[in-house]
Amino acid sequence: MNKHLQVLKYLVADLFSAGFAWSLFFIFRKLYIEPQKYGMPVDIAFTRKFYMGLLLIPLFWVMLYALIGTYRQIYRKSRLKELGQTFMVSLIGVTIIFFTVLLDDEVNTYKNYYQSFTALFLLHFVFTFFLRFVLSSITAYRIHNRLIGFNTLLIGSNEKALELYRELESDRRSVGFRFLGFVHINGGSDKRLEQELPHLGHVRNIQSIIRQHHIEEVILAIESSEHESIGRVINELEGQKVFIKVIPDMYDILSGSVKMTSILGAPLIEVTAEIMPAWQVSLKRIMDISISILALVILSPLYLFLAIMVKLSSPGPILYSHERIGRYGQPFKIFKFRSMFVDAEKNGPALSHEHDPRITRFGRFIRQTRMDELPQFVNVIKGDMALVGPRPERRYFIDQIVKEAPHYRHLHKVRPGITSWGQVKYGYAENVPQMIERLKYDVIYIENMSVFVDLKILIYTVLIVLQGRGK
Repeated sequence: MNKHLQVLKYLVADLFSAGFAWSLFFIFRKLYIEPQKYGMPVDIAFTRKFYMGLLLIPLFWVMLYALIGTYRQIYRKSRLKELGQTFMVSLIGVTIIFFTVLLDDEVNTYKNYYQSFTALFLLHFVFTFFLRFVLSSITAYRIHNRLIGFNTLLIGSNEKALELYRELESDRRSVGFRFLGFVHINGGSDKRLEQELPHLGHVRNIQSIIRQHHIEEVILAIESSEHESIGRVINELEGQKVFIKVIPDMYDILSGSVKMTSILGAPLIEVTAEIMPAWQVSLKRIMDISISILALVILSPLYLFLAIMVKLSSPGPILYSHERIGRYGQPFKIFKFRSMFVDAEKNGPALSHEHDPRITRFGRFIRQTRMDELPQFVNVIKGDMALVGPRPERRYFIDQIVKEAPHYRHLHKVRPGITSWGQVKYGYAENVPQMIERLKYDVIYIENMSVFVDLKILIYTVLIVLQGRGK
């Protein structure tokens, strides 16, 4: 499946339908609205204003669709949900266009405003949904006839896994599962299932298996005797770009946000991966980039001052950079103003503490005010980090944390942040137990993520910086 090509098809369809609807609406105004205003027929002249609208209006629509997540999961669209989403977004978009572009039009009566609004809405909605319906129907046909599918891994090697596999494969209409193999959990694999599917290994290696085989869907088919393994499996899957589904009789042992989905002849429970609505995800990213760019510009004199003071405080570089683990477990280089003496970790990775002799005098000040984190606005713009999110850790400490708290991997579902609720509530951790203690605040944050919560955490962070209360 070529996802980029599919997204391009939707983009072209949306641009065409928006431009075509705008053109017909322009003609409608010339033939119906303006003659009422002038009391005589009006020639249809495609003016400069028309061509500006033909250029800008479709771009506006595509940006609006991207903001609400229309082009995400492009092969997993429900035509019924597409209908409702297209209707609502068309209503919102036409309202914006009406109040920004059309409201200052001179009309014969206010009734013409209602006519213009209705005409533009119907034209845009009908053409947009029609083209999307065609694309979605073609995709559905290809999926149902097994022409395309999602690389799927089956977790389980028992009778229940075998029955589920045979049921899904025997359905006349496929739902998109393209099974590449299975992994076993406790004990050896079942020889009967090996006759149907390749055995890819043990669940303990599931992360490397997912990467190696480009897995998109994971189905858990576990016997009642293996229920104690479900938490461990879910923790292993945290932070992976996969859709997780389980057989229905596991519902009572799952926690979190789940929903029932009937998959033709085999109903499964889908573990919802979405933390925030798509529009909030887009808005959060836009806010991250905008604030970061603004901060880099406005705080440039402060950056210069801090750079000079760090350089004078002790020999060594101004910036400190080392590897941290980010979203989906991907490593990246984090930037900070150096607050410690050079070779502070010559004896190996070590967390700082309140009276740490490795911290310079000026370094202690910028750590208390969080100003050592200011260079991370660059990480935010690059996409490695967000303004608000769990603080990123090094692989060395993550390996220690997951031994005591396997659910730490839950944090890898989102971008790490410059600040976090755990940072605001707890401050810097001085050892692994304190890191685990701080973890609960970050997990709660992820389960309650919203743009509003981010704004509150940013406000508290600014107060900590101004008051120098950082731990």
